[in-house]
Amino acid sequence: MKVPLLAAAAAALALASTGAFAQAGQGVTKDAINVGTIQDLSGPLAGFGKQARNGMQLRVDEANEQGGINGRKLVFKAEDSGYDPKRAVLAAQKLVNQDKIFAMVGHIGTAANVATFPVLFPKGVVNFYPLTGAREMFEEPNRRLKYAFSVPYYDQARTATPRLVKEKGAKKACTIYQDDEFGLEVMRGAEDGLKTIGMELAEKTTYKRGATDFSSQVAKMKAAGCDFVVLGTVIRETIGTIGEARKTGFSPTFLGTTAAYTDLIHKLGGKAMDGLYATMAVQVPYLDEASQPIRFWANKYKTKFNEDPGVFSVYGYQIMDNFIQGLQRAGASLTTDSFIKAMDSGPIQPDMFGSDTLTFSASQRLGTERSRLSQIQDGRWKVVSDYFK
Repeated sequence: MKVPLLAAAAAALALASTGAFAQAGQGVTKDAINVGTIQDLSGPLAGFGKQARNGMQLRVDEANEQGGINGRKLVFKAEDSGYDPKRAVLAAQKLVNQDKIFAMVGHIGTAANVATFPVLFPKGVVNFYPLTGAREMFEEPNRRLKYAFSVPYYDQARTATPRLVKEKGAKKACTIYQDDEFGLEVMRGAEDGLKTIGMELAEKTTYKRGATDFSSQVAKMKAAGCDFVVLGTVIRETIGTIGEARKTGFSPTFLGTTAAYTDLIHKLGGKAMDGLYATMAVQVPYLDEASQPIRFWANKYKTKFNEDPGVFSVYGYQIMDNFIQGLQRAGASLTTDSFIKAMDSGPIQPDMFGSDTLTFSASQRLGTERSRLSQIQDGRWKVVSDYFK
């Protein structure tokens, strides 16, 4: 029975990619546009998931208060996956089949997104700006129904590593990375980036997901004489690695990816985190930010949700804002086809948080391949470079 079932699923997805089911699109009525998201609201990334949902909600409320989109109000539904792909599929089935969403917006997690594709694409539901840097989010199959804004970890490491190595005059670059596909992507990017300047990784060391002790890995890199370390780490592992290094007098330049770009790093890790670099796009929205528009936005967010915004709050807001721009361009006769044509018709310009210009076409579903660098200075992230590729 497995072969016919798989064949049927493949045929359905193939039809979706040709647009057979995607001409009109569901979720659009005379008065409303139904939009959904799946976040981790109860699992290991719940802090990020709640921020992303709140950021989206803030932008939805703003749009509806201003009269909606071309005469229609946005109806926003958020479901919880607990960061479990099986729960994500159930959530997607509810949103697509029961709530009749027009698009899935800002869904968090690689495995969870991929698991929901067979639910979304046969119904012509666009997967818009998922919160993951995986290539599956913008490559075939079904590329027509995909829009991505998050630069892959491989490309972040590939471009930033040689740039910062040269800037720092580093002689020996090493890496510590999580022993999974995320960590491997960072390591491979660093490795390929270093080749462009005639260097190799002098030492590679790994850790298992969930590890809390990094003493042996730090000792290994210190013994190798590393003066530059690429971090294929997330939050706790970034703090643990740098903290251990500081204790042992090991002081290389540390470079992380967007996986380590969060205010939780310096809030939880303290002064020891000063000096850490990370690739990034949008700014962390501090309540006392020098930029008046960001400061106003951050305080508006705190007033509404009774908590400080984080970078995922910005991601959520930016994702929904870009989606709204696509809806506005598509006009009153909104269909999946008109939305796709509108998104591909011209660039999405940078916003107050410093996002890059995002450009899409039928063959390009990743808005940008460029990143920039931020560094923790005196306990907060500060942007220290322009965009580069």
